[in-house]
Amino acid sequence: MAAAEGVPPARRGPRRLRRRLRTRIILSFLLLGTGLTALFAFLADYSRQRVENQLVEDLMNRNIDEYARRFYADPTGNPDLPVQQMYGRVVSKGGFEQLRFDEPDWYELPDGIHNITGRDDGGEPFSYKLAVRKTPNEWFFLAYDMTQTMRGEVQLKRVLLASILLFSALSLLIGWWSASRVMQPVTELAARLRAYRGSSHPKPLAAHFPDDEVGQLAEALDAYALRLTEVVQRDREFNADVSHELRTPLAVIKGAVELLLSRPELDERTRTRLLRIQRAEQQCSDLIGSLLLLSRNERGQGRSDVAKVAEQLLDSHRAQLGGKPLELRLEGTPGRVVDAPEAALSVALGNLIGNAVKYTPQGEVVVRLLPDRVEVADTGPGLSDEDAQRLFQRGYRGTHAGHSQGAGIGLSIVGRLCDLYGWEASVRPRQDGQHGAVATLAFNASAGPVREVAESSTSV
Repeated sequence: MAAAEGVPPARRGPRRLRRRLRTRIILSFLLLGTGLTALFAFLADYSRQRVENQLVEDLMNRNIDEYARRFYADPTGNPDLPVQQMYGRVVSKGGFEQLRFDEPDWYELPDGIHNITGRDDGGEPFSYKLAVRKTPNEWFFLAYDMTQTMRGEVQLKRVLLASILLFSALSLLIGWWSASRVMQPVTELAARLRAYRGSSHPKPLAAHFPDDEVGQLAEALDAYALRLTEVVQRDREFNADVSHELRTPLAVIKGAVELLLSRPELDERTRTRLLRIQRAEQQCSDLIGSLLLLSRNERGQGRSDVAKVAEQLLDSHRAQLGGKPLELRLEGTPGRVVDAPEAALSVALGNLIGNAVKYTPQGEVVVRLLPDRVEVADTGPGLSDEDAQRLFQRGYRGTHAGHSQGAGIGLSIVGRLCDLYGWEASVRPRQDGQHGAVATLAFNASAGPVREVAESSTSV
């Protein structure tokens, strides 16, 4: 009957949440490991570049000053460079214009240290730092080859990238292992709860878990289960006591009615009234039996002929019309037998028929017997989409109920019986252009076979 209430199954929600929690733990470890490794790699590369550039530039500043001092000490000689990987050049005033053609990049550079990059004739990349000192008569240039340093930088970046990937994979493994360890007791707790489903005496859970957060949760669940079991037990005992007490006066009424009906001198009017009392007593007995089954959450034993029960219900309602211009008809193919006692089927189908008769002022109520279901179609005021979704909720009476008597629990009992026996009940507006509604009681495949009868396709 879940479809009638429009309530989606709640079974998949916790499972998706559990998976998401496990995934979030793994992703947290992955992001943490990758982020820290990437940050370390960035800081290491940045620090190396800053320190290396600072050292090289300090070295070049010192060497270009020494280069100029040696040149002025002996202008005719070629001053030696105190370090390797350096190339020094002095341009006198007369060679300034020639430098424009030989090294146009150098010609425009101001004093200071500059980074020069490019590719040689063979297409290989090169890089060097150039220190520039310009005086009115001489220009001093000191170049420091950074090609090897640049290659070392590329190799270092590759190593850092490989380290990031390695530590990311390691973080993923650690995250997966940690998530499995963290979620294992939660998964075990959920499995034990599922194993206790349907049990009236669940076993304690806290004894299977350590004294941690999961253990505290298990203790809370044990306490809640104990309270819930006590409430359910009290309700079952109360229902059993009430049913037992009600069956005694009903048995007295039944015996008295049968005794009165056995008298041959009864007039027809009195006999009709006694038959109505007898049917009412039977309905009360069926309702009590169904409520007992619901309170115990167990199926009753027995097999019921759907056509027979429907005919009995229609006869009972015909006797209660009291001149109401309403026709009650039974159509379809008899022979459907369900694995349920007549009391349960009578209560479920009787509520659907009773509602149709109650809210149909005139016209007809037709009960159609189909191979896998029973339909109750009326010509009443119909119902809205909201009513169709909520009619089987306890206490809901619908927008067309008006000032009619009733607490809105009849259809809720039908819904509970459907849950117990695997049936499905629903109410929808009529689709044939007429006013009214169609209530459907559908039986599942295991509800019982269709019995072959002599009248294979006759109207009842």
